[in-house]
Amino acid sequence: MRPREICKDIYFLGAVDWERRLFDALIPLPDGTSYNAYLVKGQSKTVLIDSVDPSKSAMFLEQLSDVVVLDYVIVQHAEQDHSGSVPAVLAQYPQAIVLCSPKCKPMLEEHLEINPDRIRCVTDGELLDLGGKTLEFHYTPWVHWPETMSTYCPEEKIWFTCDFFGAHVAASGVFVEDEGQIYEAAKRYYAEIMMPFRAIIKKNIVKIESKEIRFIAPSHGQVYSRPQFIIDAYKDWISDTPKNETVIAFISMHDSTRIMVDYLVDALTMRDVKVVKFDLSVTDLGKLAIALVDAASIVLGTPTVHIGPHPNVMHATILANELRPKLRVASIIGSYGWATKAVEHLSQAIPNLNVELIPPVLCKGKPKGPVFEALDVLADQIVAKHKEYGCC
Repeated sequence: MRPREICKDIYFLGAVDWERRLFDALIPLPDGTSYNAYLVKGQSKTVLIDSVDPSKSAMFLEQLSDVVVLDYVIVQHAEQDHSGSVPAVLAQYPQAIVLCSPKCKPMLEEHLEINPDRIRCVTDGELLDLGGKTLEFHYTPWVHWPETMSTYCPEEKIWFTCDFFGAHVAASGVFVEDEGQIYEAAKRYYAEIMMPFRAIIKKNIVKIESKEIRFIAPSHGQVYSRPQFIIDAYKDWISDTPKNETVIAFISMHDSTRIMVDYLVDALTMRDVKVVKFDLSVTDLGKLAIALVDAASIVLGTPTVHIGPHPNVMHATILANELRPKLRVASIIGSYGWATKAVEHLSQAIPNLNVELIPPVLCKGKPKGPVFEALDVLADQIVAKHKEYGCC
C-alpha cells in the first residue's frame, strides 16, 4: 500500500492485512484487519502517528522511504499492533523522538525496549507546532488501555483516535464507503474490546465532540468522512438502557436442551421479544458479542456434562462476564441425566454482570408437558422484567 493523502499534507499509510483471521489468539477476524498510521507534514516538522504490527514492518518502512527527516513518532497506544514497528522506525530515523502519555512511556520501555532517552511524555491538552499545522494531545484512557491518547489537528479538523471507533476490516479504500459493512465491523470491535469500559467511553466521547470534526481516523479500519455516523452509533451502544432483546446461547448433545431452547424462542417471539439464538457448537463468538451489546436478557442453555455445564457454555459465560454488557436479566435452562450442578457453576461465573437471576428451568431426560409450562412462565417473567427495566 502506498501513502495516500487524506487532506493537505496528511497521509494515510500502514498495512491492510487481508489474510489475518485471529486477533490476540482469541478474536475472530472474518474480514481481516488493517494497521493504520498517519504522516503529518508541517512547514518545519514531520510527524508519524502510530505504526503497524511488527509482521508488516518491512512494508511500512518502504512507505516511509521518501521521508528524509522524521522529527517525532507519536505513540497513542503501546499495544504491539500499533507500536510494534516503532523500534524499526527509530532505527531508520535516529533523530526522531517518541511522544506519548506518561503511562505509555514505561510500557514502551518494557514491551519494546525503547531507550527512555528517546521518549518524551506529553501533557493532556498539550500543543505541538509543526509549522502551519498543530497537533493537540488528549488523554482518552481505557479505549482500551489506560495509557491511550488521541490526537487532534485543528487546521484540518481531523481526530486520530487510535482504537477508539476502530473496526477490524480489510479494504482497499481510504474512506468508509459502505456504512452498513462498517457498522457491523465497528460494533463487533466495540463489543469485543470496548464494551467493558462503557462509562469511561462516555467521558471520552464528550472530549471528541468538543472539537469541530471533519474526519475521524482510527488505527483499524477506514477513515470516517461522515464522523457523526460512528459517534451516533457509539452513543447508542453505550447507552444505559438495553433493548427488548434476549440472547439465547446454548449447546445440546442429545436434543433435550435444543427442544427446550426452540420452545423458549417461540414463546418469547410470540410475546414480541426479539430473540438472537446461538448454537455454541458452531457460533462465531464475535457475533455473540455483537448481540450482547443491546440485549436486556440472556438465557444459557446447557446439558450436564458429568455434573457441571457443557464447557462451551461455560466458555461463553466467562466471555460475557468479561465483556460486561448492559444485561439486566439472566436465566438458565437445560437437561441432565441423573444429577446436576450446572446452575451453581454458571451462576458463580458471572460476578461482573449486574443481572437479576430468574429461576432456572431444568429437565431430567426428555422435556415433557410440565417443562414446557415452566418455559412459558419463564418467557412471561422475561417480558415482565424487560418492561420493568424500560426495555419495551
